Amino acid sequence: MPGRLDETRPFLPVNIALLTVSDTRTAADDRSGNTLEELITKAGHKIIVRRIVRDDLPAITEQLRAWVADAQIDVVISTGGTGVTGRDVTPEAFQSVYEKEIAGFGELFRWLSFAKIGTSTIQSRATAGVAGGTYLFALPGSPSACRDAWEDILVHQLDNRFRPCNFVELMPRLLEHQK
Repeated sequence: MPGRLDETRPFLPVNIALLTVSDTRTAADDRSGNTLEELITKAGHKIIVRRIVRDDLPAITEQLRAWVADAQIDVVISTGGTGVTGRDVTPEAFQSVYEKEIAGFGELFRWLSFAKIGTSTIQSRATAGVAGGTYLFALPGSPSACRDAWEDILVHQLDNRFRPCNFVELMPRLLEHQK
């Protein structure tokens, strides 16, 4: 993996809201959400809130907008609803909230995923963007996809020590268009 950790820089924990999008999952069997929670806290970040929302465009959008409006939340990570079936509407909800899309996230996720699952990766509509100074990441609903997205992309980009650049060092500038 190109890039490196600059140990002379401080680690800055970020506050994360964790969303599972599912019509069937409960807190008792949310394996993908549990995987993300474990990885996020192990990395030193803080889960501020965790919710499960059904596969419903207005419900997902409403939750995203509420978290974007919450100054305590730096990052929203969701799992589920990124496929191509009729109930999969997470990308549409996220895209309706974005001020700016981070197209490279989905592209990189699918490129990395191709090495593990081959052409089936084209069924993923993983996406990311920024709204109201908050980063938004929508991941597939499998624990392995969540682990891949975290370990291969997000753990680095959400670490202020990662060089040559990372999302954390850009946080103070995300709202400069509103000044």
